[in-house]
Amino acid sequence: MKVASSSKNSSEDSGSRLLRGQDSRTTILLTAAKMATTKGLAGLSIGDLAAEVGMSKSGLYAHFKSKEELELATIEMAAIIFNREVLQPALTAPAGTERLKALVNSFLAHLERRVFPGGCFFSAVAAELDTRPGPARDRVVEIIGTWLALLRQCILEAQDLGELDPLADVDLAVFEIEAMLLGANFLFMMKNDSIHLRQGRAGVENVLLRLAVSTKSTQKRSRMGTVKA
Repeated sequence: MKVASSSKNSSEDSGSRLLRGQDSRTTILLTAAKMATTKGLAGLSIGDLAAEVGMSKSGLYAHFKSKEELELATIEMAAIIFNREVLQPALTAPAGTERLKALVNSFLAHLERRVFPGGCFFSAVAAELDTRPGPARDRVVEIIGTWLALLRQCILEAQDLGELDPLADVDLAVFEIEAMLLGANFLFMMKNDSIHLRQGRAGVENVLLRLAVSTKSTQKRSRMGTVKA
């Protein structure tokens, strides 16, 4: 009985240590993701990070075998936060322009709430990594590509729903919308003035207004279809 009890206690202690280790790693990465938007991934000093989370350098080293591993794990944590703060709240909106507007509003709202102190995490690290080949850059490119693909999907769905001109250049529209959001992010962080977030939203609205299917164009296409028939 004593042996069984000792084994049980040992198992519980092991489980507790594992949970504490996971909690510590999460705390480190949350801190690293926020620091990366102001200091860059390259600026993630083990010393600064350890001091910020109240941990010894050796304790922090125990979680990551290399600087590259820390960078990649930080990017993954930022992706989790972005998914929670921006994507998931917006993806409940109806497909088409409503979902696109929800994504735009959600993105701008996460800037205004300063989820990351340096603005959009991926905008910040992309500027740092664009000329630095490697796994970190590849992962950021992949995540940004997924975001742009989501914007593109919203526009395609809006075209299918008859909300946007089916002949509109989808890739150009995505480029314009992303430019509005990045411009809003940059100016908001530089000037600390939310007017730039409102301007970004208005800019996207103008793009959608330009691409919207007008009654006149709908009637024109309808007449053309009748003639061809």
